[in-house]
Amino acid sequence: MNIGVLLTDAAKLHPERKALVYGDLCRTYREFDDRTTRLAIGLQGLGIHQGNRVALLQYNRPEFLEGLFACFKAGMVAVPINFRLHPREIAYIIGHCSAKAVILSPEFVAASGELRRRLPRVRNWITAGCSMEGLLDYESLLDRGKRRFSNATVAPEELAWLFYTSGTTGQPKGAMLTHGNLLAMVAAYFKDFSRPGIEDTILHAAPLSHGSGLYSLPHFAGGSTNLITTERSFNPKSVLTAIEKYGVSSMFAAPTMVKMLVDVQARENFDLSSLRHLIYGGGPIHVADLKQAIAILGPSLTQLYGLGEAPMTISYLPHRDHVVNGSSKQIKRLASAGIARSGVRIRVVDDAGKELPRRNVGEIVTRSDVVMRGYWRDPTATREAIQEGWLYTGDRGFIDTDDYLFLLDRAKDMIISGGENIYSREVEDVLAGHPLVQEVAVIGIPHKKWGEAVHAVIALRTGAIVEASEFQSYCKQRLAAYKKPSSVEFVKTLPKNNFGKIVKRELREKYWAGHEWGI
Repeated sequence: MNIGVLLTDAAKLHPERKALVYGDLCRTYREFDDRTTRLAIGLQGLGIHQGNRVALLQYNRPEFLEGLFACFKAGMVAVPINFRLHPREIAYIIGHCSAKAVILSPEFVAASGELRRRLPRVRNWITAGCSMEGLLDYESLLDRGKRRFSNATVAPEELAWLFYTSGTTGQPKGAMLTHGNLLAMVAAYFKDFSRPGIEDTILHAAPLSHGSGLYSLPHFAGGSTNLITTERSFNPKSVLTAIEKYGVSSMFAAPTMVKMLVDVQARENFDLSSLRHLIYGGGPIHVADLKQAIAILGPSLTQLYGLGEAPMTISYLPHRDHVVNGSSKQIKRLASAGIARSGVRIRVVDDAGKELPRRNVGEIVTRSDVVMRGYWRDPTATREAIQEGWLYTGDRGFIDTDDYLFLLDRAKDMIISGGENIYSREVEDVLAGHPLVQEVAVIGIPHKKWGEAVHAVIALRTGAIVEASEFQSYCKQRLAAYKKPSSVEFVKTLPKNNFGKIVKRELREKYWAGHEWGI
């Protein structure tokens, strides 16, 4: 079934129910469904066909969700792009997926000239409220879409969402999410979390290009209201105000966002009685911070563990396990990633792929209908990641005797800062290009606000003298700002094993000693 049917059916059942609220803008399900249909027709009129890719480079706005569902309905592949990426990274994704069109937020119009010069094969650049030469007007495109339309017939294995994740080789990889994957994700949400209905409101304060956008799907299916914050960055006071004002029942947040909400709520005490599902994930959370969140935000918290390759759906720590005054076993579970999601199997295996006994540490693998089809145009990475139907996550951990999963190491040296995934290899590749760098290793170190911070350990070339700020500026010119090192440490040599490989564990030890982290 086409995932776009979720909206089509909801519009038939609840045509006058609020679908989207964005500042003073409010659109009903009838209006939202109509606009997505007209956008789908407009895109088809540009010569974009079923299976073609359409990039969505936007801040959190109604047009993002319109573009997402227009692609679903027409059988096109939506390619949401993290708006915080560096222009070079954005250009790579658009080119790598061979996008036929890019739908831009007005905020990206100024940067679009450089993107268009880099990507001459992309003929269709679409934005709202701009008459710049070379850009198509969004509303005018919708006005072209006035004819009969039926949602495209798609097979479950056909692509719906190309989810680009940071790659360990320094280039993003496109996880191919199918219509079947997304429908399975929605079904698991209904089973494990809630069945959203017309009385519910979900607040989108996290990026729609990531988890918040994925979690819009079950809420559209249920006829819920999707409330989008108008601010570009996360503002905890505005979020708490919105929860109180609109009676928000659910939202997705990174652990750093949860901590910011706790800090403000502790001082100002907003009415959060409507909030039943505050789902958090995507990074480490200190157990002490989690206990404080439970005490201050109430019984609304649910933790999840997932990857872009298995979107939001591997394991979860349900409401009932968020206990601060329970038994020692219950308290220990706060440091876990919870239990397997519905329809999901989890194993911990050794280097040969053999399942390990309980409490033995190994690589976490998972199997379900939510696991991606593979990586876009990367069969080698696909074969490495998916073996005999099992997705190898790259995370190391163990499963206890009660089937709770505990994560120990970050996935493939990934650093998770403020809910953003940063792969150390990507930063290392940039720093290694500096003429004064002999060797470099990048690690994540604890950070009270962001969970982890990027820390570079550099061995300079003989005789080199340079300030740490030089390398931070060097990275800022070549990477998204959030990926540059927050701190730089200089050493004579980096620790290595007998095979000459840098041993990052030794670099991390002095920073992580004594820290107790959950997921």
